[in-house]
Amino acid sequence: MRAGALRHQVTLQRFVRGQDAYGGPVEEWVDVATVWASLEAMNGREFFASQQTQSEVTQRIRIRYMPGVAADMRVVHQGTVFNIVAPLPDNRQREIVLMCKELSHEQASA
Repeated sequence: MRAGALRHQVTLQRFVRGQDAYGGPVEEWVDVATVWASLEAMNGREFFASQQTQSEVTQRIRIRYMPGVAADMRVVHQGTVFNIVAPLPDNRQREIVLMCKELSHEQASA
């Protein structure tokens, strides 16, 4: 993988559940790693759901190989949140292609 193609800095996050100091439940996204990546928009569409116009954008994000990247994680780039649909490592373990869906602001904050 050529380093010049990896010009965007992204943060990988994992959802964790725990307890606060008082024993109450805490659910939050925790940063796992900040890495360099290439982003490529693959597909976009608009649709109506619940009487609102919604949009869905599919992105292909390439990063250097990193063990432990899974579909229950997400990627954050400049405030935009992408859910990982499928992490696809290559056979030589040099890179991972993350097939992602961009979340709207309402979905990202939930």
